[in-house]
Amino acid sequence: MSLRILPFRQYDENDVINLFALEGASVNASTTDTGAGDAGVFVKVSAGDFDKDPVGYSDNSYLGKTDYPFIKAQYPSVNLECAPAASGESLLGITLRQTAKADENGEKLLYNPVKAEELGSVLPGQAVPVATRGVFTITAAAYDGALVVGGGIALGAAGKVAACAATAAEKVGTVIGTGSRSSGTITDSWEGDYAVVALGL
Repeated sequence: MSLRILPFRQYDENDVINLFALEGASVNASTTDTGAGDAGVFVKVSAGDFDKDPVGYSDNSYLGKTDYPFIKAQYPSVNLECAPAASGESLLGITLRQTAKADENGEKLLYNPVKAEELGSVLPGQAVPVATRGVFTITAAAYDGALVVGGGIALGAAGKVAACAATAAEKVGTVIGTGSRSSGTITDSWEGDYAVVALGL
């Protein structure tokens, strides 16, 4: 599934920004894909022009055929956008939901908003909640290399973090614990290493 973040987390809703949609190129095709549309991706602001209307409308193939005679179907999208952040860029926060077009069966989530909610997913063009600070459990897919308890984290490859010194200028958070999950005889999609990080400290 498109999740780099595990359920254990602690944050204040006042530290969550609900203004930015994930840029189109980063959206996952399906909730079973992994990529820049995952939940738990570290993002930056890629479009922040508040002079634009909050929502824009355009032809979009996600709607299907849009050029029927006498019918004008346009897809609404939030004009403010975020994108995976990389080293040297300014961090906005971590996405709390995945952004995907279809479910595990290839059915468009556009036509099943209840399932989208159940899967913790938002549609392309919808605002994705981004937490700017708090405590989060991230899987190994969310960071590069090994993280050290008490050490810092800084932006690494696009959408991921990497270890840094606790006093580094580029530090965006602190590692407060690490561990490893084992599924035993039951298949677990998230088995393996994980880290608990305090973002914004």
